[in-house]
Amino acid sequence: MNNNIVHLLYDYLIELGISESFSRYLNLLGLFLAMLFLVGILDFIIKRVIRKISIFFARKTKTNLDDIAITNKLPTRLAHIFPLLLALELIPVVFSDFEYLGSMVLKLGAILGIILILNIAESILRSLRDYLKKRPGYNDKPIDSYIQVFMIIGWILAILTIFAIITDTTIWKFVTALGAASAVLLLLFKDTILGLVASIQVSMNDMVRIGDWITFDKYGADGDLIEISLATVKIQNFDKTITTIPTYALITDSFKNWRGMQESGGRRIKRALIIKQKNIKFLTNKEIENLKKIQLISNYLNLRNEKITNYNQENNIDKTLLLNGQNLTNIGVFRKYIDSYLSNHSALNMKMTMMTRQLAPTPQGIPIEIYVFSSDKRWQNYEYIMSDIFDHLLAAVSYFDLEVYELPTSLQKDDA
Repeated sequence: MNNNIVHLLYDYLIELGISESFSRYLNLLGLFLAMLFLVGILDFIIKRVIRKISIFFARKTKTNLDDIAITNKLPTRLAHIFPLLLALELIPVVFSDFEYLGSMVLKLGAILGIILILNIAESILRSLRDYLKKRPGYNDKPIDSYIQVFMIIGWILAILTIFAIITDTTIWKFVTALGAASAVLLLLFKDTILGLVASIQVSMNDMVRIGDWITFDKYGADGDLIEISLATVKIQNFDKTITTIPTYALITDSFKNWRGMQESGGRRIKRALIIKQKNIKFLTNKEIENLKKIQLISNYLNLRNEKITNYNQENNIDKTLLLNGQNLTNIGVFRKYIDSYLSNHSALNMKMTMMTRQLAPTPQGIPIEIYVFSSDKRWQNYEYIMSDIFDHLLAAVSYFDLEVYELPTSLQKDDA
C-alpha cells in the first residue's frame, strides 16, 4: 500500500504541530479503527450474501443436509474466513511503524484463524451427526462419541499450534515436552481415555445401540438408552427419570440388554407356584374319574390310566396298597393340566420353549415353574398375559386337592 496513504493522518497531525511520537500513535489508532470498520463491513456483507445463497439452494434441493448445515451455522462461520484473511493482509500495513506490536497482532489473528477452523469443523461434524441420525442405518449408532473424539484431537492439535505460534517454536518441541508429562495427562484425562476406548469397543462389538432397553442394577438404571457420548451414557428409566453413567462402565460392569428379547418372537414368562407338600398324594380311581370331567386332560387321563391299569394287571401288582405299581399323582396331573392349558393359550408363542417343570423342594413347598414366551412383547400386554395365566392356575389348584403355600398368619404378625 502507498506509504503516503498509510501516513496521511500522521502527516496531517505533524502539520498541526502535534508531537511526532503522539502523531504516530494516533495514526496507528486511526488505521486500526479503519481496518476494523472495513473488516466488519466485509464480514456483514459476506455473511448476509452466503446465508441468502445457502437458504436459496436449501429450498431448491431435495436433500436435508444443507438445511441441517444452516441450522448448525456452517455458512455463517464460513463467511468469517474472508474478513479474517483481509485482516491478516492489512495488519502488517497498519502496524508498519510498530513491527513488534504488529507481529503480536498477527499472532492473535492466526490464533483466531485456528479457532475459526475448529468452529467450522465442529459445524461440519454436527451437521453430519444430525444427518446420519435421521438415516435408518445410523440412528442407533454412538455418533456423538466419534464427534467428541475428533473434536478432542482437534483441540489438542489447535492448542499445540497456538503455543507454537506464541513462542515461535515448532509443534514437535511441545509434543516432546508432553511426552515427559504423559503420566500427568493420563491422570487428568483418565475418564476421557476410558470413554474413548469404551465407545470404540461398544460400537465395534455392537453391545448397545440408541433405543435399546438396558438394565444396569449397579446404577439403578432400567429403561431406554437415549444418548451415548464420550464420557457418559444416558438412560431414560420407565418412570421418566434419567440415569447418567460413565461410558466405560459398559465394558467394566455387568448390565442386561433386552434387545435380543425385543428382536425375538416372544418375551419370556418364568414364574412358579409353590405347592404345599402335605397335599401331594396318589390318586384313587374315583378321584381320577372326577378329574376326567376336566376337558383339557380327559383324553390324557383315559389313555394314561388305561396303560397304568394294564401294567399293574400284567405284573400282578397288589393294589390294596395304593403305593404299589404305577400310579397317577395329583401334582403330576396338575402339571399335565398346566401343559395343556398353556398349549391352548392364544397369547403364547408355540414355536418357542414351552415347559412346566418341578423344581427342587424348598422349606415352603414344591415349586411348579411355568417357562413360556408371550407373543406380545409390549410391557403392558405382557404383564396382562402373565397375570391372566396365573389367575387361572391359582384358581385351578384346588380342583386337584392341592394348595398354594401362604405364610401362616401367626408368622406374618410376628414379622410385622
